[in-house]
Amino acid sequence: MKFNADSFSIFDKEWALVTAGVMNHYNTMTISWGGLGTLWGRPVATVYVKPCRYTHTFMDENDFFTVSFYPEKYRRALGVLGSLSGRDGDKVKTAGLTPKALNGAVTFCEAKVTLLCKKIYKQDLDLSAMPAEVAEDYYKMEAPHTMYIGEVIDTL
Repeated sequence: MKFNADSFSIFDKEWALVTAGVMNHYNTMTISWGGLGTLWGRPVATVYVKPCRYTHTFMDENDFFTVSFYPEKYRRALGVLGSLSGRDGDKVKTAGLTPKALNGAVTFCEAKVTLLCKKIYKQDLDLSAMPAEVAEDYYKMEAPHTMYIGEVIDTL
């Protein structure tokens, strides 16, 4: 397998949605930070969610989450989902995506790939363990992200 710059840009350049909850009670948000790899002999997806985000509560309260990737034509929809809060209304409807149940979790019909993840680890990022300029640039006004690692148990 060859690695190239595109191998490391799937989150940063293409964006993704992380979604937690069940069909009648879920939230989703656009993410540009994340990674795919192996941990404890399992395929995993790692995502980062700030505690102030509505999705954070759903991530904490549910054992499963999805990470989904979209064709470029859905860039506007992902922009909407990254800028509006689910606390304030039905942002999924505003974005024009179609929710779909996936083994006790939620994804969207428009996704080109969805990873169904079982949460196996979470940890708040530690300001004292990161470079001072990162703490200053990203966390001056808000608490640091929580890192969630999920075992990828299915793909769609």
